[in-house]
Amino acid sequence: MDTPKEQLNNSVRPPVVAIMGHVDHGKSTLLDYIRKTNIVESEKGGITQCISAYEVEVPDKEPKSRENRGILRSTQDDSANRRITFLDTPGHEAFSQMRERGAKVADIAILVVSAEDGVKPQTIEAWKTITECKVPCIVAINKIDKEGANIEKTKTELAENEIYLEGYGGNTPFTLISAKVGTGIDELLSLILILAEVEGFTANENENASGFIIEAHLDPKRGIEATLIIKNGTLKSGMLVAVEDSFCSTKIMENFLGKMVKSATFSSPISLVGFNQMPKIGGWFESFDNKQEMEKYMKEKQRENSDSSGSDLFPLENESAKTTIPIILKADVSGSLEAIEKEIKKIQSENAEFKILTKGVGPISETDIKGIKENVIVIGFNVKANKNATDLALNTGIEIHFFDIIYKMTEWLTEQMELRRPKIATIETTGKAKIIRPFIRTRDRQVIGGKVVEGSINLGSTVKIMRRDFEIGKGKIINLEKSKVKTNTVAEGEEFGMMIESKIEITAGDVLESFTTVHK
Repeated sequence: MDTPKEQLNNSVRPPVVAIMGHVDHGKSTLLDYIRKTNIVESEKGGITQCISAYEVEVPDKEPKSRENRGILRSTQDDSANRRITFLDTPGHEAFSQMRERGAKVADIAILVVSAEDGVKPQTIEAWKTITECKVPCIVAINKIDKEGANIEKTKTELAENEIYLEGYGGNTPFTLISAKVGTGIDELLSLILILAEVEGFTANENENASGFIIEAHLDPKRGIEATLIIKNGTLKSGMLVAVEDSFCSTKIMENFLGKMVKSATFSSPISLVGFNQMPKIGGWFESFDNKQEMEKYMKEKQRENSDSSGSDLFPLENESAKTTIPIILKADVSGSLEAIEKEIKKIQSENAEFKILTKGVGPISETDIKGIKENVIVIGFNVKANKNATDLALNTGIEIHFFDIIYKMTEWLTEQMELRRPKIATIETTGKAKIIRPFIRTRDRQVIGGKVVEGSINLGSTVKIMRRDFEIGKGKIINLEKSKVKTNTVAEGEEFGMMIESKIEITAGDVLESFTTVHK
């Protein structure tokens, strides 16, 4: 039986692995141990806030037996080492879109769960993303060296959330690890390679490269830079890369270590510098040998997009007259920008809403500040403002607010929403008194006696004068006595004598209602 031509050209493709899970469950520490470098300390608040991609080499313990079983070997690696590409995805709930993107790009997902803390909300959300993307998964139960670790409880909690491990009613492979000291890491890497072998990931290095954009940002000195994961083919120096309506040459092509390379093949994370505009995060890229081929492809994509996107013929009516609180937003990378927008949308109020006027990647510039009003909120996330922008902001009374941890930014914005939203004045009744007997009246002052029937009546309060359930006027209590002794408060059930200042003559049977105005 003849083997199809495309299969003859195929080689084993190293797996792309996404490390996922709840914040602070040890994802970055695991990756740190595997790579023998340190990225945890550089992360603000201990939270990974962008997707990073790294390659590692793992010794292949059974290269000959693998060949004897007829399994393809990678033509790009003549050694006995096998490559794995790792994606470190954020665990904080704000970065769910980035996490989902990581799962879609990945061939295998590692769900890290702390044996100390057990299953957490982002654990469940990450698992949901993994299952929706139909990515093979390995569960790594981490922190087994901790004093409070409870492995059996963690397994039970996983099962309760429909994550069924091997031996616990399911077929999801798992391993016990300590990312801090390295326990079980070799077993985890072996498990990844076994699963990759079972899944049979292959690609053709003779084709032009294609794959995903996983991150992009603006470097003030170098321009727009993007991180790519190649899923098929080879990318060479001198080629062109297109992502929908953005493109870039491979003149500056770097590997994950920041070293210039002349070519890269499947599963490799590559950094390209010099995009004409910010490429779509999560977008699919294609590479071309010449400009004509690339332009033809881009025109076809534009035609497809214009055909598939229809305008809203019947736009939604404005739900309510809300006060708009404008925001100008700048962030370090597109993924952060995406996550921040999602968090801002969550901050809700009945009579106010945030609206992002402009957004972008890179430092805050003079253009961002020019022409805006004092009520505009200017936010820089993991970026600075250049000198011209700072000077202009000071001269025009504009405040620029900088953040490097997303939850601190959302806490501050929530406070701003409360301060800036329009307040509705609500009148709340604090006490009612029934008038038993009117006494002396001189001009606008009158002495009366009565009994408090609800709440309390206080000296200095403004009261509504009610007659047969209708308000006939208002007055102010200027003297208050109880048992002929001056007092500040008369409680429910107690009788009083008072002097009230009012233009209305009060009679027996009238009711005084004390009230307060509350702004809500």
